[in-house]
Order: sequence, then C-alpha cells, then structure tokens
Amino acid sequence: METVKLKHPVTIGGEEILELNLRRPRVRDQLAAEKGGANNAEKEVRLFANLCEVAPAVIEELDLADYRAIQEVYSGFLS
Repeated sequence: METVKLKHPVTIGGEEILELNLRRPRVRDQLAAEKGGANNAEKEVRLFANLCEVAPAVIEELDLADYRAIQEVYSGFLS
C-alpha cells in the first residue's frame, strides 16, 4: 500500500481528504473497472476509487497534479 499526500486536499460530504491510500491492484480490480462500458478515463477513475477505497466522486474532485501522483503510484505497481 502506498500513501499519496494530496497537495490540494478535497472536501466531500463535509470531510476533508488530505491523503489517499492506494493498495496494489489485482486482476479483479481491473475487471471491475472494465464493467459498465464507460470510456477509458471513467474506467481509470473507477479503478483508482476502488484501489483507494473511496467513492469515485473523491477521485473526480482531485486536482490534476494529485491525480497524476495517483497514476504514478499505480504505474509503479505494474513494473
């Protein structure tokens, strides 16, 4: 598990989120993200929400710099 400290925290439902914990992905996570026929960006948001155990709305509210940090951690898991 990797922790990403957000440079730009988000507030969802009155709760301020300062960091996200991203767990290592499994095949079932990829399969779950693929369901629903959404475009690639929406699939990635669902995947990251699942790995961070938060609602997709949290990922959607991230600053792009923080989203990029999540992408980098995820990429590191794959290498």
